[in-house]
Amino acid sequence: MDKHKEYKVKIGRRVLKLGSSPTIMGILNVTPDSFSDGGLHKGPYSALEHARKMLMQGAHIIDVGGESTRPEAVKVFKQEELDRIMPFLTLIKEHEPNAIISIDSYKAEVAKQAVLNGAKIVNDVNGLQGEPEMAEIVADFDVAVIIMHWDKKRNRHKDIMGEIKRFFEKSLKIAQKARIKKERIILDPGFGFAKSFKENYEILRRLEELHNLGFPILIGTSNKSMIGHLLDIEVHERLAGTIATNIIGYEKGAHIFRVHNIEKNMQALKVAHATKYGP
Repeated sequence: MDKHKEYKVKIGRRVLKLGSSPTIMGILNVTPDSFSDGGLHKGPYSALEHARKMLMQGAHIIDVGGESTRPEAVKVFKQEELDRIMPFLTLIKEHEPNAIISIDSYKAEVAKQAVLNGAKIVNDVNGLQGEPEMAEIVADFDVAVIIMHWDKKRNRHKDIMGEIKRFFEKSLKIAQKARIKKERIILDPGFGFAKSFKENYEILRRLEELHNLGFPILIGTSNKSMIGHLLDIEVHERLAGTIATNIIGYEKGAHIFRVHNIEKNMQALKVAHATKYGP
């Protein structure tokens, strides 16, 4: 891909310019059981400290989640998820009012309460195809939305990229019906979510095909099993593999990179940017 497609995504009243310069989304799980950082930031002040560290290292967005979506994770009731995230949202709004916060939840009420407390992006792993109220909340509050592909019932014999496109087309129709503005939509192919080991790498290799849909692309491969299985290494050893996937994704036109380690991924992506477009 010669050049990155350029987009202006409306984040609340602000505009996030997405193009050749990589945008980093820092992962902040206030959970006891997330696969990579479970239990590390479950207290609100610990979470705030880590969020501020990520912002200082160059993160453009902080994605906060109160429920793990890893395979075999324990389901969390709505109130428990709110109890985990709301104290952090209160603190980050007070101490870092300019931070762009994304709420990683598929529950409409959790998304609503997070948006009411300062979140500007809804990161929905169900791609607006879960709870019907989710699209309405995004539209009513005029926030941005990350539509992720996660289709457990898809036909495994059909081409994975074709299935992702069909899923996105359905999600985009839901968004249009709810009157979600086009400039508030970001797409995520959902690495690791109901994908086989081989399919994850096929998606990365063919990522450019998603640009025909006309929306910015986010990729989230950080520390995932697609790296661990390939290299036969544990979660804490997967930074190099994560960086490799992000550089490949950048070369294929991805705009946003959802990562645990801000500093090292940022450094690698800056080198890739300088190589592609000049220092």
